[in-house]
Amino acid sequence: MRKRIYWLLPDLDSATKTMNELLLARISEYHIHFAAREGADMTGLHPANFLQTSDVIEAAQRGMLLGAGVGAAMGVVGAYVLAGLAAPAAIVIALAVLGSVLGTWWSSMIGSSTPSRRLRRFADAIAAGQYLLMVDVPRSRVAQIEELLQRTHPEAHFEGVEPNVPAFP
Repeated sequence: MRKRIYWLLPDLDSATKTMNELLLARISEYHIHFAAREGADMTGLHPANFLQTSDVIEAAQRGMLLGAGVGAAMGVVGAYVLAGLAAPAAIVIALAVLGSVLGTWWSSMIGSSTPSRRLRRFADAIAAGQYLLMVDVPRSRVAQIEELLQRTHPEAHFEGVEPNVPAFP
């Protein structure tokens, strides 16, 4: 299990040095993500993708649950309307699955254009030109990585640890 550590870095030079130190500390590039304002120079950095910067995953999960519930409710209504023509359980299950698929799709389309709620607290700092570092580390290495960054980057600001790293982003 991993934890996500957040750091704010003042400029590209500091962010690049931090990335190199994390790579030397054997944190893979796949687990290092940077977010910066639109149009900022990200040369040498591993930019966060839309899974890290949007609410697409959470929206898809909510849409799946809501769609399944609405689909199942419609299935119950359909089972009464079509009584005797088809198996009631099959109608409920089929419409719940259909609702789940459509709910996931519709909600993920909305979520992909919505900024991540996890990153909202950093919006002002990013808009001011700072770089947000998100690094996913094993629980056993959190203190080691925090100490490394505090020691080598006094200009950086530790912004906390997220206890549960999402499985996909």
